[in-house]
Amino acid sequence: MKLSGSILSNSLSAKEAIEIYNKTDIDYIHIDVMDGKFVEKKTYTIGDIVKYSKLTNKPLDVHLMVNNPDKYIDDLSMLNVNNITFHLEAVKKPMDVINHIKGNGVRAGVAISPETNVKELMEYLPYIDYALVMTVNPGASGQKFMESMLYKIDILRKAIDENCFNTLIYVDGGVNESNIELLHEKKVDMIVSSNYFLSGNTYQIIKDLKSRY
Repeated sequence: MKLSGSILSNSLSAKEAIEIYNKTDIDYIHIDVMDGKFVEKKTYTIGDIVKYSKLTNKPLDVHLMVNNPDKYIDDLSMLNVNNITFHLEAVKKPMDVINHIKGNGVRAGVAISPETNVKELMEYLPYIDYALVMTVNPGASGQKFMESMLYKIDILRKAIDENCFNTLIYVDGGVNESNIELLHEKKVDMIVSSNYFLSGNTYQIIKDLKSRY
C-alpha cells in the first residue's frame, strides 16, 4: 500500500507538513487544489505549488477539486508531479482531460465524490492510472470516514481484477488507524491522510505502516 501525505492540516502550515514528511519514507506528498467553486474552500495556487515543490524531492500527488482542471495541467506537469487526479463531476468530457494529463507524461486519476455512482467511473478504468474513491465530502480536512463508501471499493476491485486492468484504487478522506486495516483487506493500493500521519510521531507512524503494508 502506497502512502500519500496531505499537507492540508488543521494544525500545521503546508511548509511545516512538508518538512515533516521529508524526514519519512512516505511515497508521495499530496496537494489538494480547491478553486472555491467546485468546493467552497479555496487553497493553493500554481504559484504556491511551485514554492512547495522546491521544498521536497518527493513526488507530488495533486488532487484537483476544481471546475476547470485543464487550466492547471500544463503548469503542474512542469513540476515534480507524479499524479494528477480530477473529479468526474467537474467535467463534461473526462477522456479529454485524461488524455491531456497523460499527454504531459503524468499519471492520471479520476475521483468520485460520495454522491456519485461508482458505475459512472467504470468506462474510464482501462485508461486511467488511479480510481480515487472519496470517503468524505470533498473540501475540508478532518471529516469522519464514510463506511458506506466501502462498497465502491469492492465493485472497483472486482472490475479491475476480472479485466486485468492496471488501475490502482486510491482512497481519500478520514483514513486513520481504525480503518486502515480494513482498506488493506479490501486491497486498496494507496491511501491519503493528513491528520492520521501528522497527529503524532510522523516518522514512526509512516515507518510502522510501511513495515505492515
